[in-house]
Amino acid sequence: MKLRFLCPYWGCEGTAADEFVAKVLDAGFDGAEINFPDDDEFIETIKKAAREDSFIVVAQQWLAPTTESFAQYRAKFNARLRFLASLNPVFINSHTGKDFYSVEQNSLLLNDALALERTLGITITHETHRGRFNFAAFATVPYFKQFPTLKLNADFSHWTNVSESYLEEQQESLKLAQQHSYYIHARVGNTQSAQVNDPFSHQWQETLNVYVQWWQQIIDLAKARGQQIFYICPEFGPWPYMINELNSNRPMTQQWQLNVDMKDYLKQHLIV
Repeated sequence: MKLRFLCPYWGCEGTAADEFVAKVLDAGFDGAEINFPDDDEFIETIKKAAREDSFIVVAQQWLAPTTESFAQYRAKFNARLRFLASLNPVFINSHTGKDFYSVEQNSLLLNDALALERTLGITITHETHRGRFNFAAFATVPYFKQFPTLKLNADFSHWTNVSESYLEEQQESLKLAQQHSYYIHARVGNTQSAQVNDPFSHQWQETLNVYVQWWQQIIDLAKARGQQIFYICPEFGPWPYMINELNSNRPMTQQWQLNVDMKDYLKQHLIV
């Protein structure tokens, strides 16, 4: 099995597409995960890079929160997935549903996504994230039973934050999630935040080790089921995920460099 590393477009918004592609490739990434802006020129440049530079593109589905009915959200959700599929990404990573929607409502959205996977021939992963249907480890388990082919993007930083733990008491839920994980957002969180300030600092060494162990277990499971390529996106984010120095706009650590360093660290420490 081969690992492919993606750079998040998050934090680089406003950068010209050709500059972004060049920066990503120069840093040793294989491509990027992109929440595509409403910008035809940007989209065409990224599509050209995918064709001519073997630039791997994963499309992110994220809808800004707004006051709307479930029916309105569902319509936007389906329309966005269809649009992103038309861009021919390697797959789509989706922020799906809401934590306050009922299980029945979130299940309708998952049914929609799975139907689109079949009809459009594209994989859709569902990111484990605060505020979504899979906001916590325990809350995701019922969906595995209802949707045995459900694919997750494992961003367990949200689960440690929500549970205020390293999931010591939710090992069975964690193991089930790892079995359903087809993609990783390699960000390290803790019990009080979805992002530590620097995972390579001494104070976070034990936490980093926990996450790398989780990620290795996901890789092992993916290899065992025959997955040929596994995608990982180091996804440390900008403000307010990244804490600024007190009373300034200077980030405590540099988002871009953290993601580059995490990519390099995992190339050395993950076994495939």
